[in-house]
Amino acid sequence: VQLQASGGGLVQPGGSLRLSCAASGIIFSSSAMDWYRQAPGKQREWVAGIDSGGNTNYADSAKGRFTISRDNAKSTVYLQMNSLRPEDTAVYYCNANGPIRTLGPRSMYWGQGTLVTVSS
Repeated sequence: VQLQASGGGLVQPGGSLRLSCAASGIIFSSSAMDWYRQAPGKQREWVAGIDSGGNTNYADSAKGRFTISRDNAKSTVYLQMNSLRPEDTAVYYCNANGPIRTLGPRSMYWGQGTLVTVSS
């Protein structure tokens, strides 16, 4: 299973970024997808999640600013981040929880992360 995250970069406070995570080797349509982040010197924290049915959940820090979505045809999950703040600076990781074959057992997989820096 490979999870390729992209879209990170340097953005000014108040700006926007859209992260993408392309999955392969997993039954994407049956998988729950989540975004986590890890700021320097801090533990990794959950940001947002979307299940196979398209239901979404957000950490309090992301509510109203971030939107998670998925495109099953492209096996890709997105994180649209608006009104970015310096405290959003972190490496963002995508996470998949799903089967690698139809009706197979579910396992968790991590991508390599993409760096988001919010600074003026």
